[in-house]
Order: sequence, then C-alpha cells, then structure tokens
Amino acid sequence: RARPARVIRLRASEGRVVGVPRLLREIERLRRRRPRPRVVLANGLFDLLHVGHVRYLRGASRLGDVLVVAVNDDRSAAALRGPGRPIAGAADRARLVAALEGVDYVVLFGSRTVAPLLRRLRPDVQCKGRDYTENSVPERKVVLSYGGRVRITGDPKRHASSDLIRRIRRRFGTGG
Repeated sequence: RARPARVIRLRASEGRVVGVPRLLREIERLRRRRPRPRVVLANGLFDLLHVGHVRYLRGASRLGDVLVVAVNDDRSAAALRGPGRPIAGAADRARLVAALEGVDYVVLFGSRTVAPLLRRLRPDVQCKGRDYTENSVPERKVVLSYGGRVRITGDPKRHASSDLIRRIRRRFGTGG
C-alpha cells in the first residue's frame, strides 16, 4: 500500500530574511525569555534547493527552538564552488530557504566559513549535514570555545546541487 506523499509547506518569507544587526537584536530579545530558547544555526549555499537541503533543515529545526539559517552570499558561493556558481542569486536562495517550514531567520554571510557569524551570534547548536562528522566541522573550535555544541543531521549525502547542475548541463548542454 502506497504511503501518502509528504507535503513540503512553503510560507511567505517576508520578515525572515534579515541582516546581521537585526538578527542579533531579535535573538537577544528572544534570549531574555524564560525558559531561554535553544538557538540552532545551520548554513550552506542552498544553490538549487533539493530534498537533501529540506531534510537537513528539518533535522536542524528539531534540535532547538529557533532555527537561523546562514546562506552564503554570491561572492563567497563563487569562491567555494567556482566559475558559473551560484546558479541562483543570494536573495532568491535566501527567500526559498526562509519559505521552508521550521526556518525562523535567514541571514546572508560573505566569509569562507560561518565562523565570524558564530562568534557574534553564539548559537547553542551549530548544525551541519552528513558530509561532515562532529569532529570534522571546520568551525568546531569556535563553537566549543563559547560552550556551544556541534550536531550533524540530514540524510546521507546522496543529493548535491553540484550533481544536479552536472546532470542538467549534460542533458541540455552548457550553453545558455
């Protein structure tokens, strides 16, 4: 018997995509509440959003009360992935991520790693996908230095935007 398909609910993303100063103010306001909410930070390029991204963020949202997703800006995405990337611009990628159920805030960042944002935000949990182990996360020392925890979530790395882009280019050519 076939199981019913799970629906991915998209919400309006207005108000969830914020700059760093506003994010820090909002999180500070939330942290004054009792009980204090657990803040989780997940990050990535999210270029051509796919099911692996959705599962990663769904898992991250279950690790705390407030999920902040840091999305690489266009310059840092190009530096990490090379020429022709990202496919989608940072504003569009941020709005798509913000529309996913469970995402509370989205912020763009321009550094090679998310370490500078971690130092300022100091989330309780930094979440990475299964292409990492808790010991291989590049920002691990930063998170541990202020008493945070590193967690891994999502499904095994079977979905990648790079693979999807290669398949599209093979099927439809690299031209424009």
